[in-house]
Amino acid sequence: MFHVVLFQPEIPPNTGNIIRLCSNTGAQLHLIKPLAFELDDKRLRRAGLDYREWVTVKVHDSLEVFRQQAGNPREFACSTKASTLYHQVSFRPGDALVFGPETRGLPHEYLTSLANEQVIRVPMKTNSRSLNLSNATAIILFEALRQCDFQEM
Repeated sequence: MFHVVLFQPEIPPNTGNIIRLCSNTGAQLHLIKPLAFELDDKRLRRAGLDYREWVTVKVHDSLEVFRQQAGNPREFACSTKASTLYHQVSFRPGDALVFGPETRGLPHEYLTSLANEQVIRVPMKTNSRSLNLSNATAIILFEALRQCDFQEM
């Protein structure tokens, strides 16, 4: 199982879409506080439809608490600032895919604490800002699943 980690998510419909994604792929969803919304937000429910009942969403006070509770998985931070492309790494079941808040991305201190090959990005046209969070999550999660021959599904 892969871990999808949303660090301080801000937009309920994105998290709802990712709930649906995790439900359909068998990935475990982790949310790192503070959240910019309540988990019973109607926009979150609308985007996640009835998939919330099929996935356990774990909420953690910090990345450190997530690591401890998830057994210190190997982490891949997703950032538009990365030089390594998402398909250039070898994913393994149990890896954590970490995504930052929609308006500011992952903290610089966190990104620099990882090896360069653990900070990955989806290629985009020059001068593009970023993809939608739920789209980027789907792209990277499906590459990880593909590399593992979709064993989780």
